Amino acid sequence: MNDTTSPILLIRLLFRMCLGLRYLGSRPTCNLFGPDQRRDLIQRIYVINLDRQNNRWRKVRSELGRLRDRTGRPLTELTRRFSAVDARYNEEPLNPAELIPTYTLADQLFVEPNPLLTDDKSLKNQHVDMTLQEVAVALSHIGIWKTIAESDTSYTLVLEDDVYFRRGFGRYFEKAWTDLIRTLGRANSFDILYLSYKEVQTQLQRKSLSDLVFRPNGGLWQLSGYVLSKQGAEKLLDLLPVRGPVDLWINHQFNLLDVFATQKSIVEQRLDCPSANSYSILPVLTKVGVLTHERPLQFKQRGLPEPVFAFGKSDSGLTALAMALSLLGYRCCSDVAQLPTKEHRRLFNKYKTRVFNAYVNIGSFKPLDYVELAKIYPRARFIITVPLNGEESQTGEESDCNRISGRSSDRNENRHDTWISDLQNVAKNVLFLPKQHHDKWELLRLFLGCDYPTAKYPKCRQQTRRKTGTRPPDVIQRSFPPPTRLKGDTSPWIAEGGDWNGILLADRIRGPTHEINGGSIADLEGILWNLREDTFPSNLALFTKNNFTVDSDRVVKLSLRKEPTSVREYTSASICSRQTYLYGRFVAELRPSNISGVITGVFLHRNSPRQEIDIEFLGKDTTKVLINVYYNPGDEGARMEYGFRGTPALVDLGFDASMDFHRYEIEWCQNSIRWYVDGCLACERVNWNPTPIPHLPMEFNINLWPSRSQALAGKLTDGDLPAQTDIREIEIHR
Repeated sequence: MNDTTSPILLIRLLFRMCLGLRYLGSRPTCNLFGPDQRRDLIQRIYVINLDRQNNRWRKVRSELGRLRDRTGRPLTELTRRFSAVDARYNEEPLNPAELIPTYTLADQLFVEPNPLLTDDKSLKNQHVDMTLQEVAVALSHIGIWKTIAESDTSYTLVLEDDVYFRRGFGRYFEKAWTDLIRTLGRANSFDILYLSYKEVQTQLQRKSLSDLVFRPNGGLWQLSGYVLSKQGAEKLLDLLPVRGPVDLWINHQFNLLDVFATQKSIVEQRLDCPSANSYSILPVLTKVGVLTHERPLQFKQRGLPEPVFAFGKSDSGLTALAMALSLLGYRCCSDVAQLPTKEHRRLFNKYKTRVFNAYVNIGSFKPLDYVELAKIYPRARFIITVPLNGEESQTGEESDCNRISGRSSDRNENRHDTWISDLQNVAKNVLFLPKQHHDKWELLRLFLGCDYPTAKYPKCRQQTRRKTGTRPPDVIQRSFPPPTRLKGDTSPWIAEGGDWNGILLADRIRGPTHEINGGSIADLEGILWNLREDTFPSNLALFTKNNFTVDSDRVVKLSLRKEPTSVREYTSASICSRQTYLYGRFVAELRPSNISGVITGVFLHRNSPRQEIDIEFLGKDTTKVLINVYYNPGDEGARMEYGFRGTPALVDLGFDASMDFHRYEIEWCQNSIRWYVDGCLACERVNWNPTPIPHLPMEFNINLWPSRSQALAGKLTDGDLPAQTDIREIEIHR
């Protein structure tokens, strides 16, 4: 399931073959490296490597072992591993004298100017918060600079752990070094020499010193391979604090440093070491409209061992484990009192049509069931969660171990039950996962044979097992024809099947705490609402406040006009709640635009991880409404943004929505989502039909926008503009 696609596997295989053939029959030497205390030699190599990335450390050591220094010894003799700061576990407060984790869009544009944003000062002053990964990378390089400044070596090569040397590295490097020293005509001639970099897409500012070396004035990304002198390290430390991503900040210091680069990058990043970094500038460039093409993100994971079964005591971290398995790419059924009958039958009869491949905290599984499953699935993985020592259950549930063996939860807490020993005798793969273990990802990575994930291990509150529910009386009868499913995404978190209808669980929704009605601009720009001034890649328009008006009847009007800006040819309007909400009823009484190519949206949305619940009116046919759900797993901040189609379906309204006002409602509960039109149920989705229910707070939005996709919204004709959506009322019930 979720194997990396064949073309990618082939590319990686060919890449590794090419790496192996570079030095076939030869032992290349680079005379710039050596243990001698000569001031014109590189006497030390540091590799920045995470403690948990042993595989990368082995690869880069193998790469360094292929090259020899001036004495004939492999470069590994000069190499030291520098333990990188880990973004997942770095909880130390930042020292503002070393790193300030914010910067501005103007700082980015200084390094890589964009002609679309040359005159917009308000946009340039936007503050950007660094990602955790960017903070960790910056702290790692600062740590290296300190080490070099305190050393006795004149020059040090600094490498990140995902690099390789291009063919001819040694000869090219020697000639470039000789050119540089001869041209400058002095010892200790430079502070930094870039061997690896990516040039900005705009015109690179450079001054060539020779055919092999140039002096950059800016425009170099990455710090994956560079030579740093002792004096250069001292200068960098004097220039602290770093502001923003370290490779961006250092470009701002070029005029204060002696910086040079080889005319071509001779150290490159490996194609078989996928980057786990996330870049804080990308969402900002998306919002201001610089990025106009959205690359669909589809989750890819090499084959995972399956099925996985997990159980344990009530407060031992089972809910967090279920989310962790989801992040790895498992389709996980968890925390239910009863596995659906059809799924139970398919599982125990070893049918290939079962929906899930991971089962966590399933109340209906008996001890002998686990033993039987171990016999049915010899390659299955069993995970037993272990609570903190002496920890008592706080959920009121009996654990599997105690319930099954007939023991009460306060007896023999730390004793393994006999049936678990029986399971271990049958199952080949059993893992005990302690709740207090400092790195559960490492245990799971080794046990499941998967990559170390980019997200932090979840910290979900333990959920009690949920019982099968019944539908409230007001939603038993559907007032509209069944929705028509459209082509959606394929991901581990979408369950499809001819007779699969999800898992209906008991639900509850709280009464209203407040209602917000459409009113004046002052009302909407208060503490509750915000008028957006941004965009997104598939939107042909830029949202502006000027396209929001209120008429004499207090009807809010969102307008779409042909109005060129620096980044878009159209402008439109969008309303967004300033607060985020977790569950509730979200209502808009409106009349959508019926202009082809235009979409009116009423939706809840969040990023990191991306989750969304939609109502969308497609201008090409407003007799129907599109409903949609996007789901990605993870805790707040997890960079899981997969999916570009979601799980869409069309509901036939039986009337033209653009002809009059109607009341449209999203009822979002913990275990279900319901869409209503004029108080009548139009569609209902329960858990895993086809996705889990979004579980994190989201913003409530209403917008009007022209889509790049003619297949979705129809063709936009400028002569049909302006387009308009009218909103008479907005309500939020929690």
